[in-house]
Amino acid sequence: MTIVRHELRRGRAALAVWTLSIGGLLAVCVFLFPEIKGEMDAVGNVFASMGSFTAAFGMDRLDFGAFLGFYAVECGNVLGLGGALFAALLGGNALSKEERDGTAEFLLTHPVSRARVATEKLAAVLAQIAAMSLVILGLALLSAWAIGEEIPWRVLLLMHLAYFLLQVELAGICFGISAFLRRGGTGTGLGLAALLYVLNLIANMTGQVEFLKYITPFGYCEGADIVANGVLNAGRVAMGMVFAVVGVAAAYVRYCGKDIR
Repeated sequence: MTIVRHELRRGRAALAVWTLSIGGLLAVCVFLFPEIKGEMDAVGNVFASMGSFTAAFGMDRLDFGAFLGFYAVECGNVLGLGGALFAALLGGNALSKEERDGTAEFLLTHPVSRARVATEKLAAVLAQIAAMSLVILGLALLSAWAIGEEIPWRVLLLMHLAYFLLQVELAGICFGISAFLRRGGTGTGLGLAALLYVLNLIANMTGQVEFLKYITPFGYCEGADIVANGVLNAGRVAMGMVFAVVGVAAAYVRYCGKDIR
């Protein structure tokens, strides 16, 4: 587990910054809710008249005057996009950064197989995602308790589970991409996360491309669907995990056979 510990030490600053940034923004949103709770009915009416824009974010199916509806839109967008970018950043750099930073020669001269290197790097990525998710969940629960709101445990936990799975999926896909790159996958990973976010907005605006929700992980993180149904869409989650597994498998195949510069 030496590589895992090294990766965790190497990434602890970035993990702290991303976790505190996302968790802090989420807490600020929660603390703002009591101040604007009385105005949410008027805001909801305004949003309801904005057509496709409203549908893109699922605001046409949520009650903004209720904590859960407000949390699903405001906090959900912060956690969804922020967590996706961080996961893509981790996965996209996991294998390629050794060549980018010129440390591959030092790493691969040690008596460890490439498969073990890939396994420990993947474990470090997943550990960081899990740590960030748990801290953010704790901040969300503490914030809701601090403002005196009753915590809707089931739906709130389902939302955070969905975003955790989203991060795992994106990390797995970008982990696979990183095995094919030599100069780091920061731009590729962040671009992919942004593209998948936009695809979900497009799918929300028109039912003609609803199949996109089986391609983008944001499809099973839709707050309006989770609030309305009380469950995650099993088909979309399963498809997302298939993408993640394919990405990881591609990483092993490529990394174990590539020429390292």
